Amino acid sequence: MHNQNVRGIRGAIDVPANNRKEILEATKELLQEIMRRNSLEKDQIAAVIFSMTEDLNAAFPAQAARELGWKYVPLFCTNEVSVPGSLPRCIRVLMLVNTKKSAQEITHIYLKGAVVLRKDLLNEDR
Repeated sequence: MHNQNVRGIRGAIDVPANNRKEILEATKELLQEIMRRNSLEKDQIAAVIFSMTEDLNAAFPAQAARELGWKYVPLFCTNEVSVPGSLPRCIRVLMLVNTKKSAQEITHIYLKGAVVLRKDLLNEDR
């Protein structure tokens, strides 16, 4: 039996345009998929860190989490490092969760064009 630990779950999604609706919808899609694929409940979330590339600034991705009802979850938004040639219009997330799962049992979620960021995690046997 595993002890309960804090584990990090990574994810990312790109959005077609820098507007509030696209940012919030993409963030919700990413968060909901992380929750679904890792069989998580909201009370297991310790904190979430969001980053966005510098070409996104029309909304805070944390607002999407609040709209999902994550009232008491600590949320933090920041800018991603601007590396030349990196994926544009990208929202990244690091979700810290309390879980009995091992690090190998965690499913990291990369959606749409963001799948290029971690191809090594896409087809792992679980």
